[in-house]
Amino acid sequence: MARQLSFDLPSRSAARREDFYVSPSNATAVALIESWESWPARKLVLAGPVSAGKTHLAHVWSDLSGATIVSSPDLVDADIPALAANHVAIEDADQIVGNRAGEEALFHLHNLTLAEGHSLLFTARAAPSHWPLILPDLASRLQATPTCTLSRPDEDLLWAVLMKLMGDRQILPTPGTIPYLVRHMPRDFDAATRVVAALDQLALERRRPVTRALAAEVLDKLQL
Repeated sequence: MARQLSFDLPSRSAARREDFYVSPSNATAVALIESWESWPARKLVLAGPVSAGKTHLAHVWSDLSGATIVSSPDLVDADIPALAANHVAIEDADQIVGNRAGEEALFHLHNLTLAEGHSLLFTARAAPSHWPLILPDLASRLQATPTCTLSRPDEDLLWAVLMKLMGDRQILPTPGTIPYLVRHMPRDFDAATRVVAALDQLALERRRPVTRALAAEVLDKLQL
């Protein structure tokens, strides 16, 4: 029986490798993460739109390698030598663009981590060639880093993403709900996140299960 959504149950984010659905749009990225010990120059950039799975893959890589995960804005106040003593995943690396202190911290982390024999993973919305960095030396190093771009989801991947997002929120949609969403919403990860959050909120407010009718109402309200 579908969950009646009478209780505001906590969301659980699943970030294990077995929770990550592999499709043609992300298979190369998954293969690179799993073969991380063979990365050229021991570094990789994962680029792609919001909710494309970059953070999930960064956590998968952390599980495989024991890497530390740090958000790029936090690098300004971070202990760079301590971070460089391990493999490091820098999330949202493009967010430090234009921040000289942040760029300098990333530059030193890049050089010291590689000098220590460890590996680096960067996540960002675009490849480093599109980052208007202040520091030329940092720009040259990042632009020389191999980049894998996660593309927009195909139909199978959108289906899997919707199922994962609903599973994280402990939602059990009625039959036909996800097929309806896949047919009528944009193939966009950010849109999927917004749709599932809106569905959860509306279902909780009305104490109703997540149905095809509710999905149609949400899509109409969000005007996707």
